Amino acid sequence: MNLASILDIHARTRPTHPAVIHGSNVLSYADFARQVRQLADVLREEGVQPGNLLGIGLRDSSLHLVALFAAMRIGAVFVPIDWRWTLTETQGLTAHFKVSHLLCEPDAPRFDGPKRIEVNTELQARMDIAEGQSPVVDTPDLPMLLSLSSGTTGRPTGPVLTHAQMMARTENQLAALTFNQHDRYMLVTPLYFGGGRAFALTHLIIGATLVLYPPPYSSEEFVTAIEHHKVNTTFLVPTLIRRLLSLPDTALNSMKGLRLLLSSGAPLHPTERKNIRARLNPGFMEYFASTEGGGISVLSPSDQTLHPDSVGRAAFRVEIEIVNDDHQPVLSGDVGMIRYRGPGVANGFFRDPEKSAEAFRDGWFYPGDLGRMDQAGYLFLLGRQKNVIIRGGVNIYPLEIERVIEGLSDVREAVVLGLSDTAMGEQVWAVVVAEPNVTEASIRAACAERLAPYKIPKIITFLDVLPRNSAGKVLIDQVRIHLENHPGRVGTPIV
Repeated sequence: MNLASILDIHARTRPTHPAVIHGSNVLSYADFARQVRQLADVLREEGVQPGNLLGIGLRDSSLHLVALFAAMRIGAVFVPIDWRWTLTETQGLTAHFKVSHLLCEPDAPRFDGPKRIEVNTELQARMDIAEGQSPVVDTPDLPMLLSLSSGTTGRPTGPVLTHAQMMARTENQLAALTFNQHDRYMLVTPLYFGGGRAFALTHLIIGATLVLYPPPYSSEEFVTAIEHHKVNTTFLVPTLIRRLLSLPDTALNSMKGLRLLLSSGAPLHPTERKNIRARLNPGFMEYFASTEGGGISVLSPSDQTLHPDSVGRAAFRVEIEIVNDDHQPVLSGDVGMIRYRGPGVANGFFRDPEKSAEAFRDGWFYPGDLGRMDQAGYLFLLGRQKNVIIRGGVNIYPLEIERVIEGLSDVREAVVLGLSDTAMGEQVWAVVVAEPNVTEASIRAACAERLAPYKIPKIITFLDVLPRNSAGKVLIDQVRIHLENHPGRVGTPIV
């Protein structure tokens, strides 16, 4: 099924139910479906054909959502483009993927390449008079979205997801995260961002109400908006959650009324999860997911207490295995490469056979993470395979050390890297964001209590903030570059 056709059903069965709320603007499902059909007409007039790659570089608005479904309706493949990108970024990505049309803001950078379709008063006038008769394109394995990877290095990559794969991800979220058509879900991350966009699409597919509340906003404004819009579910990346935890309890009362508070993007520390359940919302859930595979595992509130170091068990219809270098499953509890498969997992990277061969094998996707799994099926992450530190021939997993450091009060974040060393091959290097009272001595003392001596950081660096991409992930390579250019910020190495 072409997922855009579901809107026509909602328009008939729940025409007055709010589909999208953005500020004072409320679009019912009847209005939303009509605008999707009208914009689909305009896109076809502009020459967008089934299978074409349509770049969508719009601000966060109801029209952005209309554009996503309009592209889906006519069988185009939409490519998310951040409207804040520079000319170089936009031009480079559209050329790399051979985007044929670009739906953009009037003030977007101009360049030779895809046919430009500006969202302006003229386009709105064309939509208003369009009959909305463009048929729904529905063919087997219909492609829908080129979902750009949120990886932190390398050339642009991403799989093309089909309508069927996106529907499987929607079903995954319904079963694992309990989304339903009675929810009022508030989207507070940009629509360019994969996690926020996926949850937004899901709620419109199932007929729920989507409240758009795009950044920028303060933590206090966010909490007020939760109450004002009578929201009962929302998704926050860890960075936003940490900002909320800095507020006093009296400012967080509306958070307690949420049915579901969801986080994804990076694993939280067990202590943070405990504080979130106590201070923000007892219904807090953590979702381990990827661009290529969708939802992988779910950590429920009860599991956060019983298995605090885990990222949960496999999500609906997802199989997870831990394998060795020969791609054979290892024993329960042993460390190895994580791989998973399911109906929502992509088949490969778009026009990139080299990277596809590395990450997709025999129906499984290898995200590049290391982990272990216990006999009950709980998954434990140990970090990226490429970030493993090999000191004197012994493997050291950064995430294990990061959790110990982040368990200290007044430590906000920690990243552990491998530092080249002539004698040992690599040494452990910790980069820490913390209050001034946190010292190198206190960090090493905490590590000495819980870790073997060879895992204790030899060098500790304090930074004010860690660089991140649009998905909230720490840019490890930029951390290295920054410290190489600012040697004065490096902590004192121990002998």
